[in-house]
Amino acid sequence: MSAPAAQATRNAGETAVAGEGWWNQVLVELGGVSLTPAGLTGAVSVFVVAWLVSLVFRRGLERLSSRKGTRDRRAAIYTVGRIVHYLLLFVAFLVALEVIGLPASRFAVFAGAIGVGLGFGLQAIFNNFISGIILLFDRSLKVGDFVELESGVHGEVSDINIRATRITTNDNIEILVPNSEFVSGRVVNWTHNDVSRRLRIPFGVAYGSDKETVKAAALEAAAAVPFTLAQDGPRRPQVWLTEFGDSSLNFDLVVWLTAEATKRPSAVKAAYNWELETALARHGLEIPFPQRDLHLRSAFGLRDKDAWAALGRPAPKETQDSPPPVRSGGNDATEDVKREIAEAPAKPGPEE
Repeated sequence: MSAPAAQATRNAGETAVAGEGWWNQVLVELGGVSLTPAGLTGAVSVFVVAWLVSLVFRRGLERLSSRKGTRDRRAAIYTVGRIVHYLLLFVAFLVALEVIGLPASRFAVFAGAIGVGLGFGLQAIFNNFISGIILLFDRSLKVGDFVELESGVHGEVSDINIRATRITTNDNIEILVPNSEFVSGRVVNWTHNDVSRRLRIPFGVAYGSDKETVKAAALEAAAAVPFTLAQDGPRRPQVWLTEFGDSSLNFDLVVWLTAEATKRPSAVKAAYNWELETALARHGLEIPFPQRDLHLRSAFGLRDKDAWAALGRPAPKETQDSPPPVRSGGNDATEDVKREIAEAPAKPGPEE
């Protein structure tokens, strides 16, 4: 071999050794563990592979849950996907420790430091993580449930993550609620066991109104709303006389709602109020309101213009008949709920 060729071979070898030395160069040393670019790259690669495998697995479960005949098992499939995701990340964490040169057996050295961190800055994060695991296993809260929190937030559960649960309101607002709030606070689950719900719509009529006529009008209003579950049977609409008020007889229209309407309480209640006003007006029933007007029919034995003249006041001018009200032609709340139900994807019922 000629001298130039030998020199080139030596240079290439030195370059390779230099490159290999940089790849294994110690960046920092902690507790006897040396962190190198090769070890860090390997650890990151392990996490990336675990995340990709989890993503593919969860996508497959989502396609399975969307098939016909398996939608009633959607909550269980979601729980399996979440648990497998956490297990894969935990295994990847242990493998990453081995890659960077920290065997799992030596990880106990850092357990004390991690415990101190959980006791201070990471306490809330750890609490929410454990709460999320409890929610997945306890099954008291599932994806698709309609819930109301102690803070007044209500909506449909869209996702249960490590730190927080995502709730979508009827106004399409996404709210992230810490998982610990579902475990330690009071939560009303409207669709836990039964997707139907009973709704009470209060209304009042003037004293002297015939209660049987009021009942007939209220039942007509219930029949006019398409979200009433049944017209007869144990869940038929009912009319209750609940109170003798200061200026009205107070009633409640009690109806059972369909599964779709249960998750839209505000708009559904507005739909029933609309039909109630229409039915009461059709039957000639007056809805009273507090009045503070003084109507003077006579004064000093005189009436009309003579009474006003005796009081030294000009008689009021006669008002012309007001034009008939403009008919809007529809119940906006009913149409809004119908549109939301038609546009919303199919939701599974409660798991049997």
